[in-house]
Amino acid sequence: MLSHIKSLLSSPDGEEKPSHPHIKPHKPIQTSYTSVPVDIPPTFLSLTPDPDLVPDARPITFSPLDWSTTPIPENKGKLAYILEHVLSPSECAQLISYAEQSVPLDNPTARGEDGGPWGPALVNIGGGFEILEPSYRRSDRIIWDSKEITDRIWERCLSVKELREEIEEIKGKDRVRKVTGRGEWHGDNGRGKWVMRRMNERLRFLRYERGGFFQPHCDSPFTLQCDDDKVVKTLFTVHIYLNDCKATAEDPDSTELVGGATTLFSSDEKRRYDVECKAGRVLIFQHSAVLHSGDEVKKGVKFTVRSDVLYEQVMGEDEYEGKSEGKGEAAK
Repeated sequence: MLSHIKSLLSSPDGEEKPSHPHIKPHKPIQTSYTSVPVDIPPTFLSLTPDPDLVPDARPITFSPLDWSTTPIPENKGKLAYILEHVLSPSECAQLISYAEQSVPLDNPTARGEDGGPWGPALVNIGGGFEILEPSYRRSDRIIWDSKEITDRIWERCLSVKELREEIEEIKGKDRVRKVTGRGEWHGDNGRGKWVMRRMNERLRFLRYERGGFFQPHCDSPFTLQCDDDKVVKTLFTVHIYLNDCKATAEDPDSTELVGGATTLFSSDEKRRYDVECKAGRVLIFQHSAVLHSGDEVKKGVKFTVRSDVLYEQVMGEDEYEGKSEGKGEAAK
């Protein structure tokens, strides 16, 4: 078990204490996140791990999620993929340690009540404000902006040719509509193509202790203004699991974690498919119309990290013809 995993604090009668009593639930808080520079060795998360440095590394495997084999076959056409062994267990433990080093000391919202690096996982309500909603999500969080780390992880993912071919470009009217959905892309839904640029450098590390969960939801896109003035949006969620649960561990006695799966739901939430926690496993799925939750942790501690994949919309010249200037600006 990872040496820095802590047991959930509880009162003598076994009732859970509030995770972050210094923050009042339901009260909007203006937040901002910065990261302390962390010295990352060039060998860490290299594309081809040195077996002397990472003896527990294994070849990456790839599987598209076949919805027809799940209890929710109506999700056919929604893109989802599972990769195994993207990180080794020792790399997962080291990554958590680096993330803990990235949290500045002078940001009380980003830190725990005890001053530790794990702050509350808040809910974004827009305009730079977030709220603590313990009935909706209950976990601890570290936000670490590190393009260096995300580039290395994404390079490993894209070393799988099948994945790269699947998601490098989202094109074709039906596929674009399926992946982008409607919402903010309504004006250009099904037009042009979406070209993958990179993995978002914002890493959201999550620690779920006993009783932790995240209620069913669909992920929303994030828009980023790049240095070259291009605007890109996220289309896919990336979940990286950083420790094993008993259901996946080769040696069940090596972990305390029970529960905490990422559950994919039918629209009525009556049918489900669980993706269990396994160190180094990566789950990738489209934001649009994939209803999912973080299942409750029954025992132990779950560590995971979430990011997104950034895409740029590329329009053909014929598709720009006849568009008003206002509509063109809105679509950027």
